[in-house]
Amino acid sequence: MAYYKVLDFKKEPFSTSPDPEFFYLSRDHETALTNALIELRLKRGLSVILGDVGTGKTTLSRKLIQELKERPDFLFHIILDPYFEDQKTFMQHLVRSFDIPIDYKNAAMLELRDAFEEYLFQKGVIEGKTVVLIIDESQKIDQQTLEALRILLNYETNQFKLLQLVLLGQMEFHSKIIDMPNFQDRVSFKYALNPLNFKETKEMINFRIQKAGYSANMHLFLDGAIKEIYHYTKGYPRQITTFCHRAIKALVLRKKFVVDQQLVGELIQDDINLGWHKSKLVQKNSY
Repeated sequence: MAYYKVLDFKKEPFSTSPDPEFFYLSRDHETALTNALIELRLKRGLSVILGDVGTGKTTLSRKLIQELKERPDFLFHIILDPYFEDQKTFMQHLVRSFDIPIDYKNAAMLELRDAFEEYLFQKGVIEGKTVVLIIDESQKIDQQTLEALRILLNYETNQFKLLQLVLLGQMEFHSKIIDMPNFQDRVSFKYALNPLNFKETKEMINFRIQKAGYSANMHLFLDGAIKEIYHYTKGYPRQITTFCHRAIKALVLRKKFVVDQQLVGELIQDDINLGWHKSKLVQKNSY
């Protein structure tokens, strides 16, 4: 039997997989998601969402996809690893991913671009659909691919951009954008995700517990434990999730009923003994 079923959970409450159903929308995440959707509906072109490692960018991208799936007038593709050898390889990937009828393996670069532009015009203007490209881990994008994206953002009508682009990346991606002013000028919406505050940390833990099907009347995590978790993780969602997973396992193995401050303290001490504890800096909510 899975450890979490001992506590009568229907699902694992603290999996680190980017499941949008378990994604707690903090104020920052909701702001980023809402604004990105507005930009897409208005066909403004380029949105950039930045955040430190573990702030929830990947799960936010899955939440965005979940929203787009419910809208039949949107066509989208997500790139999880945006490293490409050159611009041609990138364009080949795009025409293949959007099922554009062209012999992409043998087509020249100009032919690939023309085919993609025709596709964007057909879908965006004639059929009235919105074509969206979402790129996660955008800090991996090199200058050549950024230049290819800049060119694609030039495809537009008098009213709107034909391609909607959402880039999610670590804070270091900011310097790449700054170093390319003619790309930076095309950013319509930009946002930087902060770690959670204490209130949000508590809400996130309880949200995931409830989503997993926990129905007992007693609180599984006591307030003292949550305070220790918050101070230890600095409010980073991925670290909170990982630590709570460990706490639930320890709860079962030690035959306890609640995660209290003592249990959390023991787990933190284990990390300190192993040399795994390190502090993080909080990012500003803008760039």
